[in-house]
Amino acid sequence: MSDTTREQPMTPPKLLRRLDPAITTAFACIILLLVIGSFYSTSFLSPEYLLQQLKVASFLGVIATGMMIVILLGQIDLSVPWSVAVGGMMACAAAAYGPAGEILAIPFGILCGMAIGLANGIGVAYLRIPSMIITLATNAVAQGLMVVYTGGFSPQDSATSAMRYLATGFLLPGVPNAVLIWAIVGAAAVFVLTRTTFGRSVYGIGNRERAAYLSGINTRRIVLIAFVASGALSAFGGALLAGYASKAAQSMGDTYLLPSIAAVVLGGTSILGGRGSYLGTVAGVILITLLQSILSVMQMPEAGRQIIYGAVIIAMLLLYGRSPANR
Repeated sequence: MSDTTREQPMTPPKLLRRLDPAITTAFACIILLLVIGSFYSTSFLSPEYLLQQLKVASFLGVIATGMMIVILLGQIDLSVPWSVAVGGMMACAAAAYGPAGEILAIPFGILCGMAIGLANGIGVAYLRIPSMIITLATNAVAQGLMVVYTGGFSPQDSATSAMRYLATGFLLPGVPNAVLIWAIVGAAAVFVLTRTTFGRSVYGIGNRERAAYLSGINTRRIVLIAFVASGALSAFGGALLAGYASKAAQSMGDTYLLPSIAAVVLGGTSILGGRGSYLGTVAGVILITLLQSILSVMQMPEAGRQIIYGAVIIAMLLLYGRSPANR
């Protein structure tokens, strides 16, 4: 009798208990926002509008992927705003140097973002500077360098046709290229975090860095690579945003710092590190994008949006700080 009971399939209540409450809550909030949005606009639930929102979410999704890797370490990357701006501006700048520049535009933008991430990683991993301090400092340095480069004026260089195609084109009928790129980046992130030694090391360092070091993990190298990846993905997101708008802007990354952090923590990734899944980050990105859309319809000023994002991060930090796993 006991053997028969042991072979029975898992019942729905047991399945529900195995679901991450944060991810379940995030998807429930998405449904709630869709319902609320339908009251403000009759076109809110139309396939065209939802596809457009998914396209907009893709840019945040690419940037949030890098942020998630860093947060899983128990660190933070505050250089996202100007990593995004540098990626977009330098990609457009490279495009001004003829056909070769157009080919190398996106790789050059990503390389510049990797340089920012490298500075962050060296500071955190080898110099033991708190990530909040070093990333804020590199963000200021990047801002100063871009102001010097542009002379304080708006960038004059335009995005390449390849950048515009990646951000606004359709390789598959009805599916924006930006969504495909996010799907590819997301699939790569899932594979790296769940199927590679690097991914297991990231979770191990986030749980307890000293224990990971004593187990033989090269913690400094893992932290360095994580920050380089964050800088590269932020810069890639900036290049896509430049293609979406046809040109870069100095303030193009300012609105992505708090949303990228909020999307990650809303999806259940512990801001203290060591716990989280990419599915939760996807839910958080979509949730933040829909929230932004509704706030825009409600004509909520930017200051109000920042207050909401900050309140969300504080609430999730308090929640995880009080959870048994982190006591």
